[in-house]
Amino acid sequence: MPAIYLAGIPIPARLVLELARALRDAELVDTAERLEGAYDREARIVALEISDREAILRALEDPPAGLEELRAVQLQEHVGRVRDGLV
Repeated sequence: MPAIYLAGIPIPARLVLELARALRDAELVDTAERLEGAYDREARIVALEISDREAILRALEDPPAGLEELRAVQLQEHVGRVRDGLV
């Protein structure tokens, strides 16, 4: 499987599994299971809930190579939601 789109960004499948591991390590199991399920189903696009986006931000405080852009986009979206009073 070449890539899975998260937040509109193509992420190599192996990094999606790495992200899922980081989420599990941070005890953010629901989001980890969503990503693992998408990988198992060979999904090309994963719709993320706001809670998933926030979990990803927490798990990627110090993102590994290849996940920096995902963290940056998630952070920008979070700042926008806070600014607009949506969080």
